[in-house]
Amino acid sequence: MPAESGNGVGKRIAYRRRVARLTQQQLADAALIHVGTLRKIERGARGVSDSVLEGIAAALGVDPAVLLEQRDRADMRVHEAMPLLSAVIAAYDMPDDGPVRPLYQLHAAIDEAETWRLGAEYVRISRKVPALLAELSRALERASAEDRGAVAGLLVRAYRTADAVAYKYGARDLSARLIDLMRWAARQAEDPLLDASVAYVRTETFFAARAHAPGLRALEHALDAAPASDDEPSLAARGALHMRAAVIAGRAGKDAEADTHLTQARDLGDRVPESVYRGTAFGPDSVRIHEVSVAVSLGDRHTQRALDVADEWRPPQTLTAERRSGFYIELARAQLWAGRPDHAFESLKVARRIAPQHAREHAWVREDAATLRRLKRADAESLTHFAEWCHATG
Repeated sequence: MPAESGNGVGKRIAYRRRVARLTQQQLADAALIHVGTLRKIERGARGVSDSVLEGIAAALGVDPAVLLEQRDRADMRVHEAMPLLSAVIAAYDMPDDGPVRPLYQLHAAIDEAETWRLGAEYVRISRKVPALLAELSRALERASAEDRGAVAGLLVRAYRTADAVAYKYGARDLSARLIDLMRWAARQAEDPLLDASVAYVRTETFFAARAHAPGLRALEHALDAAPASDDEPSLAARGALHMRAAVIAGRAGKDAEADTHLTQARDLGDRVPESVYRGTAFGPDSVRIHEVSVAVSLGDRHTQRALDVADEWRPPQTLTAERRSGFYIELARAQLWAGRPDHAFESLKVARRIAPQHAREHAWVREDAATLRRLKRADAESLTHFAEWCHATG
């Protein structure tokens, strides 16, 4: 891929470096590049290759997308990676030859990739995960009987991370294929908690198809099969499934079922600390966010329920970026329904600040930005810029 040109990216790097209170030498050392190279990049005297950009972004602790110069560059890079991802999963059961790292290193790589997913860092995922999937396919093929379940579990997590990109960027056929592979790998992992996690993710296919009633049945079946023990991971697995079931029941217009599942999720959330369990965030704060999700899913007649939650509570910084961003996206819809366009726009901007790639690719952000633009055509230039940023039409 060609190097990024111009001095826009250099200015962004310099700005982020100053915010991080790093000298050019310190950033260059952390990014494993020569300080002279960094100086040239910052003043626009040379372009930035993908590998150098990755190194600088990692040293600054930011996603590479925030440093890119062109407005559509992040989108383009993700979409360019889709064919490679498709090719890798097409050969899931006949991987190419290549190296395989020890199991503990693969664990660390998956842990890192999972933090990217939870942080909605889709550019990083699209750049790194295809090669990781290929390596894990080789690892599974070569695994001993003793290690096969562990490798299969890592493969499930890697497929889920890749699916986050495919689903958010509208590659729904690819997303469905990845979910099928998650189910295939989960069977080999022989981990009931992992099965519950896969059932949670599979709901995406029902959301995409607007097949809400079948999606609710699938989740209820998964709840019947979920471990019934009272250890924290099992409680969290059931709680996450109830959260998801509450939302899809709301989309199906089943008010009573939505409330029942939400009550079950709330009871289970009160019994575990907020954390990420088998790749899914769950706990009291996640349930509170889903109270807003359920209210919005049930429609504008339930708007006040969402507003009541937001009046007394905001998601803490300790929650994952994707989940916090989602809260403000759904709150914005409730505020728009309630006739509060200024509040809705502020919520959309908060969602963007928390997780820009997640907000930009969210259909509701585009829909609501387009609605706000129609309602406030004579208003601030920032609304127009926001609508253009997320490709809102209308």
